[in-house]
Amino acid sequence: MKLYLLFLLMAGAAVLSPGPGVVMTLTNSLRHGVRGTLGGIIGIAIGALVVAAISATSVGVLLAASATAFTVLKLIGAGYLFYLAIRLWRAPALRFTEQPARPGGFAQRLLEGLTLQLTNPKAIFFFLSVFPQFIDPAKDFALQFTTLVLTYSALVVVIHTTYAVFAKRTRRWLASERGGCTINLAASATFVFFGTALAIAKR
Repeated sequence: MKLYLLFLLMAGAAVLSPGPGVVMTLTNSLRHGVRGTLGGIIGIAIGALVVAAISATSVGVLLAASATAFTVLKLIGAGYLFYLAIRLWRAPALRFTEQPARPGGFAQRLLEGLTLQLTNPKAIFFFLSVFPQFIDPAKDFALQFTTLVLTYSALVVVIHTTYAVFAKRTRRWLASERGGCTINLAASATFVFFGTALAIAKR
């Protein structure tokens, strides 16, 4: 496998870049604490594994070649982002002094993270365009591909958990009425931005 360290840096930069997944992790951390982010983070990581697997099959090639398949997936993804934006916009200000009665919701947040990743066709094109540059055709493809995919998913877990811890440390400001409203509106606007960008994206 060629230039693994370069791939590590590139993948890390991609995961660090602000996007819907990061917004979801920060929001979950602020609402439910660091433990409350685990479902969404794991969902995003599993989604990355699934998207990477798809990109290695004829389905990935189909999406790369079919305008209709691309359009359908991107509209589903955009619709889901708009749904998240509306939900946050209508939500009351975050109240961190009030702890939930029970830590439930792991499965729901895992599904949200998984759906967020799976409905983003851009991820498929990322894997299709980036991975081949770091694979040595003279060596075992499956082993190299698995290593890169697991590396990417591990970076998702580590970086998003770091984001979650950072969000927790800003809890005092966000515990105020103003802070709670600000994070809701900022997150909602971000989801609208990415949803719009996804909806108008061209091949």
